[in-house]
Amino acid sequence: MARGELGRHVFGLASIAFGVFSLVFHDFNIWQPLGPLGSGALHDALLDLYALAVMFGGLAVQWRKTARTGALVLSVTYAIFAVLWLPRWLVKPQSYDPLGNFFEQFSLVCGALMVFASTRRDAQRRTLERSSYYGFALCVVSFTLEQLFYLHGTAKFVPRWIPPGQMFWAVATTIAFALAAVALLTGRFALPAARLTAAMIAGFGLLVWLPAPFAQPHSLTAWAGNAENAAIGASAWIVAEYLSRTRSTG
Repeated sequence: MARGELGRHVFGLASIAFGVFSLVFHDFNIWQPLGPLGSGALHDALLDLYALAVMFGGLAVQWRKTARTGALVLSVTYAIFAVLWLPRWLVKPQSYDPLGNFFEQFSLVCGALMVFASTRRDAQRRTLERSSYYGFALCVVSFTLEQLFYLHGTAKFVPRWIPPGQMFWAVATTIAFALAAVALLTGRFALPAARLTAAMIAGFGLLVWLPAPFAQPHSLTAWAGNAENAAIGASAWIVAEYLSRTRSTG
């Protein structure tokens, strides 16, 4: 594994997991809204195409020689799912949930595009990296708003055994996302903010999502939630690695 590229490898593994879980359960997960297609031939064909794309892309980004192609495939795939959330929000604009899901998928687009940009050596590399960086920063703003608007729902995800209480951690992580968003958008303390955001999301994975399949082994959401959380956390770490590179190169 090359130095400073942990995010890319975890991102790729999470993408492979998406494909494996969808094939095992023969369906799309709730973050990738093609489930309403039902169980017909179109659903099956799109499911196979999707699984092939994310598994190929996730495998390809593991090596520098194929990372550009893999990142491009993942960028397009996740962008399609992000865009599919927008009509749902337009139909029901009073609900933030569809827009929040858009930004969750868009954070994966930003992570994939940053990997794609890192493989380039032309004049557009810096522009694409900066655009992806600010795109991810906007996603962190959305993570803040999503937790704020659904604070009680967020609290229910916190394991009851963690002191001092579920609502405490729901508020604390919402504030943490807000501070990270400000840091990323202003550039002040951006690197520690990106690293701490990735660490916090990893904590969500260990405490919330990792135990979920043991409690609900037949739930696609329980399994795919681990991949979704890992992919978003990996995107945050990819951003941190980008900031670390720019700092070291002046």
